Amino acid sequence: MARPPRVLIVDDDPFVVEGIAALLTDEGYRSATACDGQQALDQIEHARTLPADERFGVAIVDLGLPKLSGTELLRQLRDRHPDVVPVVITGYARIESAVAAMKLGATDYLTKPVIDEELLRAVERAAHHHALVGENQRLRDQLEQRFGLGNLVGNDPRMQKVYDLIQTVADSKTTVLVSGESGTGKSMVARAIHTHSPRADHPLVTFACGSIPETLLESELFGHVRGAFTGADADKPGRLLAADGGTLFIDEINSATPTLQLKLLRVLQERAFEPVGSTHTHHVDVRFILATNQPLEPLVADGTFREDLFYRINVVNLEIPALRDRPADIDLLAEYFLNQHAEEMSKQRRLAPATLDALRQHLWPGNVRELENAMERAVLLSQSPTIQPHDLPEHIAHTNAPARHIPATDSATQHGAAAVITTEPSTQAQSLAETLEHTERLAIENALAESLGNKQHAAKQLGINRTTLYKKMRKLSIPIDQN
Repeated sequence: MARPPRVLIVDDDPFVVEGIAALLTDEGYRSATACDGQQALDQIEHARTLPADERFGVAIVDLGLPKLSGTELLRQLRDRHPDVVPVVITGYARIESAVAAMKLGATDYLTKPVIDEELLRAVERAAHHHALVGENQRLRDQLEQRFGLGNLVGNDPRMQKVYDLIQTVADSKTTVLVSGESGTGKSMVARAIHTHSPRADHPLVTFACGSIPETLLESELFGHVRGAFTGADADKPGRLLAADGGTLFIDEINSATPTLQLKLLRVLQERAFEPVGSTHTHHVDVRFILATNQPLEPLVADGTFREDLFYRINVVNLEIPALRDRPADIDLLAEYFLNQHAEEMSKQRRLAPATLDALRQHLWPGNVRELENAMERAVLLSQSPTIQPHDLPEHIAHTNAPARHIPATDSATQHGAAAVITTEPSTQAQSLAETLEHTERLAIENALAESLGNKQHAAKQLGINRTTLYKKMRKLSIPIDQN
């Protein structure tokens, strides 16, 4: 487990400073003291020249400081040292000053005389927040260095394997099959592979089988000539020709029609095709990355998916785990998306402990995309600097899933360690499939209710596309035409 961060105690009362320092020492924290705001800033600046382990991660700040006020110190920390997380203590509690402190980044606001247990809990929360921020930055730096893509955030060993495979396959021309549920980040993986391949200066073109009407699939992929069908008033090049020299990412290949599968097989074998309505053969230099949101083997077994095409595309299978299978990454991802959207909207936001608990308990049928959408919504709609559970979509804030106990420090301080998950015993045992189906049904029904039956809005809230929503509704026998 990582060493707790150093804590800077900033107060002009020597008795308060001495008492807090002794309390923190007993709990294993290292601390230093400053008697005014300017001295605190000087110490923080100096610590930045020291090894990372000796820098400050938490500052306990009294608002009534000489030379540089506590409020101004908070502002300086926010602007110049956002990795130092402040906890405010004051002898003169006022609602206005509490709100101001929270807006300036304080995670807690305590009134003197401070109760030891409350202060320790506040420092622990601040230390956890500091660790999350640092871990997010470390992962982003690592991913930017390796792939130039910071959105693939995760510390789970299976995600580390994904990163390694991206690096391995990027330089080759090998066809890659990316497997994973909707919302797990398959398109980001495809972009990472392309960005670090020799084809990076050429186009990355996406063709989503599941979002294009069946009657237009072949025309969109292969193009068509004038007069090929009713409405074809002019020649149109398809996605294949647009991707010549670069990479073609075919998403939801499991949705491809039998005719499209047959034509794709020829393209993969010969790198040649004819536009719809034409006899002229085009030859292309294209690297193929395909993605599926369901296992292809059962589709091959029941004859829905061509066996020869399966073996042609299943050269390298890169599987992305569902978010529920890497729960220790939830805190990291939530913090990452929170900061990303808060910065875009010029807001200061943080997650309340109860909000993190709600996020950890949700089973995330929409995976990472659903989590990102939830964070964007929370930043947009929250009226307070601290995001509470009621700022989340209702189906997440009131998740009726078995409680998952994830140590708060696992995702931030245990590199690559999987979290321990325990569930409360129920009076009636349920299989994992039944639990997931119940949760998925509840999430879809709540999203439909919140969006007043608007399927497009419900799909966006769930982090899936509308086609996938319809498929799930049919599978779960949820009426398509419900209002």
